[in-house]
Amino acid sequence: MKYRTLGKTNLKVSEVGMGTWQLAGKPWGWSVPDESESMRSLYRFVDLGGNFIDTAWVYGRVDGPGDKKGKHSSEELIGKFLKESKVRDKVILATKIPGKNRKWPARSGVSISKVFPKGYIEEMTDSSLKSLKVDTLDLMQFHVWQDGFAPNDDWKEEIQKITKKGKVRYWGISINDYQPTNCLKTLDTGLISSIQFIFNIFHQKPEEKLLPYAAKNNIGLIARVPLDEGGLTGRIDINTKYDDPLHIHYFNKQKLKEFIPRLRELEKLLGEEAKTLPELALRWILSHKEVSTVIPGTRKVKYVEDNASISDGRLLSDELMEVLREHRWERNFYVDLDPALKKDGYIEK
Repeated sequence: MKYRTLGKTNLKVSEVGMGTWQLAGKPWGWSVPDESESMRSLYRFVDLGGNFIDTAWVYGRVDGPGDKKGKHSSEELIGKFLKESKVRDKVILATKIPGKNRKWPARSGVSISKVFPKGYIEEMTDSSLKSLKVDTLDLMQFHVWQDGFAPNDDWKEEIQKITKKGKVRYWGISINDYQPTNCLKTLDTGLISSIQFIFNIFHQKPEEKLLPYAAKNNIGLIARVPLDEGGLTGRIDINTKYDDPLHIHYFNKQKLKEFIPRLRELEKLLGEEAKTLPELALRWILSHKEVSTVIPGTRKVKYVEDNASISDGRLLSDELMEVLREHRWERNFYVDLDPALKKDGYIEK
């Protein structure tokens, strides 16, 4: 496994990290996992040199009698793993705070007082520390954000206070889907060390402004959805069917008619530089030197091993990278889940 520096944090993170949305509990948009296999996957990931684990307060959440009394399945399974394995000192641990209004993505025009009110950030930080069974988080990220929050002073004062208490080392933002510049004003505050963003062969827009800004200002970049919700796994065809709400929507019959021809064209590029679609997808991301780590969602040992094998220092050739520019396909299938987002100007031009 190779390592890169997470921006100005100076944390050395594995090029291939581990996304854990579907790891445990009842993850929305995914089938219920085998948590014993998930646990084995965590062990194998660390065995192979992986050290960056990304989770969130809501991942796999199972509600209890009150909103804050529910089971935080992904965080809790990771906490159990860290306690059993005694590898806390080898792991860079990142999680996320949901907005108090529980809206994804952050809506323009909504006050930060509805999303991250005063005192709420520390309250949720304490909740994650408890679930993960740790004293300090290496990276705490805002799970939703929009640049309209940047001028507010309450969040700035609160995260600095939490950092001084030793609860969090560094702060990041998981930005809105397909809005790669809706964070630049916030980054100008100097208080945010990393950005988590959608980046894959189809969604190349972050190359335009986010990547150059990150390079110039030493911002760590965490690439999520690298396999386009499973579209770039090489395991779908025109007859693929799902039983969860996210993928039923994302890969319905009409959308598969758009997907499959594009996948067939990408498959024509497989060969010496990349033998499978997942390898091509992950190597494409890591061939961008601005990216610190890529976090494919993983809960099976086989895929942990496959993903980790990509981190060998080999980048795609300039010639293949140029060809892959022609496969850019900017669209947003998520907005159809909430038509109000189209009125909100959610798709970034």
